[in-house]
Amino acid sequence: MVQLGMITIGQAPRDDVAPIIEKYLEDRAELVQTGVLDGLSNSYIEEHLHPGAGDYVLTSRLTTGESVVMARQKIQPILQNKINELEAQGIKQILLLCTGVFPGLSTGAAYLIEPDHIIPPAIKAMVGPRRLGVLVPLAEQTESLRSKYELHGLDPVFAVASPYKNNEANFHEAARELKGQADLILLDCMGYTEQARRLMAEATGLPVVLSNAIMAKLVSEMI
Repeated sequence: MVQLGMITIGQAPRDDVAPIIEKYLEDRAELVQTGVLDGLSNSYIEEHLHPGAGDYVLTSRLTTGESVVMARQKIQPILQNKINELEAQGIKQILLLCTGVFPGLSTGAAYLIEPDHIIPPAIKAMVGPRRLGVLVPLAEQTESLRSKYELHGLDPVFAVASPYKNNEANFHEAARELKGQADLILLDCMGYTEQARRLMAEATGLPVVLSNAIMAKLVSEMI
């Protein structure tokens, strides 16, 4: 069977997100998961990978269910090693399970599928001249992520609610902020689930796009 590599910037397996990907693969490919933080303790992550002032901030999930924050420049060498390892296993297609921007990642012969290259232009085509709302996990990400939309002529309104904290109040607050300010909402993190999409859609009455579902549907066409 064809294998699809999937790299989370947290720890694998991603039991929260993998079912969304597998739903659209329809048993046509085996999902091979690996994680940038596999084998690392929370204390190690805090000491060695935690962001400092001015760092590009990312967040993901450990297998314990805990969420962690990391600096992009500190995890990118580990991420590149994970890509190399999957390619060495003979895997030809590798999905990065993160919507963040990672300049300079490379492969030999494998095709690296990076959501930040795909989602913004797709959303631009979907939203057209209407207003875009973007939900992100961390307040620190609102400015660092803005540029990837501006490249496509988008000027989104941001709100914050983490997919890794079981707090519906945060989602309802984000929905109140976006309602009346947006015509379509994108959940800009691969950690958001269908439950989050439904919650935001019901609270705003707006169409809500789930990043991992977009990627799963597109990747399934490549298998």
